[in-house]
Amino acid sequence: QVQLEESGGGLVQPGGSLRLSCAAARLNFPAYGVGWFRQAPGKDRESLSCITSSGRTTNYADAVKGRFTISRDNARKLVFLQMNNLRPEDTATYYCAATPRGFYSDSKGELICPDDYDFWGRGTQVTVSS
Repeated sequence: QVQLEESGGGLVQPGGSLRLSCAAARLNFPAYGVGWFRQAPGKDRESLSCITSSGRTTNYADAVKGRFTISRDNARKLVFLQMNNLRPEDTATYYCAATPRGFYSDSKGELICPDDYDFWGRGTQVTVSS
């Protein structure tokens, strides 16, 4: 059974940084596009960012643009989400997801992050508080 596993969450003060990692067991991870999501209590799941299988193209939600960076190391079969300048409103459970289906770009050439993925992790908690 394919599983994705997130790690790197924790408690951090406002303005601090965390780096989340996403690893996949029994999955040819370099062939999969990956997305990061989060969900806070009482709120809908929110798409944050995605990266193509090659790692050459990424996209970000406005809420995290300029603060979060998605990247991947296909040799190590890992995808990362570097989160800087964290705010209390970033507090949520963070999930990674993967799909072998290709991502599309809009008419301006900007990557469209899908909402549906084939595999999901169980999440890692990020709490931003002083």
